[in-house]
Amino acid sequence: MNTTEIMNMALDLAGITEIPPDSGVLVPGENIKKVLFGLDIDTADILLAKQLGVDAVIGHHPAAGKSFVNFPQVMQRQIDCMVSQGVPINKAQRALAKRKEAVDIAQHVGNYDKIIQAARLLEIPYMNIHLPADIVTNNIVAGYLFDRLGDKPKTILKDVLDILLEIPEYKHALTVPVIRVGSPDFYAGKIYVAMAGGTSGGAAVARAYFEAGIGTLITMHMPENDIKELRELNLGNLIVAGHVASDSIGLNKLIASLEDSGLNVIRINGIVNVANEVSATITKP
Repeated sequence: MNTTEIMNMALDLAGITEIPPDSGVLVPGENIKKVLFGLDIDTADILLAKQLGVDAVIGHHPAAGKSFVNFPQVMQRQIDCMVSQGVPINKAQRALAKRKEAVDIAQHVGNYDKIIQAARLLEIPYMNIHLPADIVTNNIVAGYLFDRLGDKPKTILKDVLDILLEIPEYKHALTVPVIRVGSPDFYAGKIYVAMAGGTSGGAAVARAYFEAGIGTLITMHMPENDIKELRELNLGNLIVAGHVASDSIGLNKLIASLEDSGLNVIRINGIVNVANEVSATITKP
């Protein structure tokens, strides 16, 4: 297997046809049989890969090259997500703008070539897969909640937490899903899972969802200041499911596909390993 074939497997799982701006083959490679796969990859992991004798390194979060520099572009997907829930497109664009600019400024000062240079020097193929895995996570979590809850009108937030904890990655994580805005006995209303738009859109994006009729927003993470702002607004509920566990859901599904294709995959850097349990399936509500 080569790096292009691995990327295509991720795209197929996510149901997309083009490599998104936050993902890419950074150092291509062929004849790959054994890979090191981690949430975050740095130069030390490239050295570890050399010591372990693996044929390639795969990271999740963009840390190098075009996928790092162009990361803010993938946040545009959040506009389509908001529009799908009834937010006017002009309002969605404005809700995202401030957060997207902040991410762009942060990426602009980053050292985008460090890891690639190390990988080339050590002749280790290197790639990262971000949005495709996040789409898989989003589909699994949203589909599982829909299957278990359907359209029950009086679902409360405790019910939502209990169902999330049935997903193996959340059950075994140290950082379990938490209600950050709302209380366990609050009605959930219409639930929307927002886990595949690069990073959190912040309070402005959450507010746009609430004003469009979403009762409970479920995200991977949310900055503290934005949580405080949403509590003061008191427009809807926010459940933060947990970053590492949420990422692990999509990554474990991809790893399972790679293993089914004959690859030996070593998990590192935080992926919650639930290989001995049956994970939720990829469905769309």
